[in-house]
Amino acid sequence: MKIFRLILLILHVGILFLLLGSLLNDYIPPKIFPWFNLLSLGFPILMSLYIVLTVFWVFSWKKRAFVFMFVGLAFINPVKRWINFSSEKKESSSAIKIVSFNIKAGLMGKEEVLNYLKAQDADVILLQEDGGIEYPTLKGYNRTKSNGILTILTKHNLSNEKLIFSEDENMKLQSALQADIEIKGRTYRFVDVYLYPFQFEKKMIKLDGDTEANEQKVKGVVKKLIPTFKIHQDQVKKIRQGMENSPYPVIVTGDFNSVPNSYEYYHLSEGLEDAFMTAGRGSATSFHDYKFPIRIDYVFYSKSLKAISYVVDRSVSISDHYPVISELSISDK
Repeated sequence: MKIFRLILLILHVGILFLLLGSLLNDYIPPKIFPWFNLLSLGFPILMSLYIVLTVFWVFSWKKRAFVFMFVGLAFINPVKRWINFSSEKKESSSAIKIVSFNIKAGLMGKEEVLNYLKAQDADVILLQEDGGIEYPTLKGYNRTKSNGILTILTKHNLSNEKLIFSEDENMKLQSALQADIEIKGRTYRFVDVYLYPFQFEKKMIKLDGDTEANEQKVKGVVKKLIPTFKIHQDQVKKIRQGMENSPYPVIVTGDFNSVPNSYEYYHLSEGLEDAFMTAGRGSATSFHDYKFPIRIDYVFYSKSLKAISYVVDRSVSISDHYPVISELSISDK
């Protein structure tokens, strides 16, 4: 029994160090050490194992349980980025409604997508992978110029739209679309983000009984992940420039193709609030094409605003993403 507990203790300490490693994404970029970003993908599993082992020590009446419980406090906010239980929605007379949605070019039904967006009656709609489709049913909305990937639609005055590109040796990538929108006499800078996708196919990550084949699949996945993390670093840098140079409060939404506690999450949310952590309830999982829980869609906002609601709308399956809907309270002044 002592050997068994020693093995569990070593395992528990190992998991703790892996969890702490994921927090280092706040400080160490992928081009320096990309493996920390890899840990962020496994955070839900690592955290679940950590909790199970902590409970085991509690019921074993071991003093080390209190040590693991105390250290575990460091992961409260990282956990809340995945699962949160905020208070009930508060009403506000000066709220704006925002919808962020990767519509997968309408491949699962353009009419369904258009009808859904019309029914939301949002102040601002930020789309990713829009495929350049038209929006004839969304009357009364101003929209940015079509670029085939990102679109912002709004009922309010729209100006200063700008595509943000990231360049490296091999490619020039659209990273985000920013636009200034005047709402109730005040201007806000909206940034619609779409970071470079990992371009996985399900068969690439589906493991079977063949050990050698599975090993090759894992290596193939890692070979795709590491370069993409580095591309994201360049994209984030460009997007941050537009945010930091903004004379207006900033609202950042979109498909980051990155999970919470990743380098991308930490640096795109820097100086901003996460609407899910403020007003979300339950799971923030927004990508449903895989069985593994994945949150890659976000709404961040300047601290002069306040989120009063955040919903991942799982009532519709008209894309491989769920729509993210948030209401932000703004000042009338």
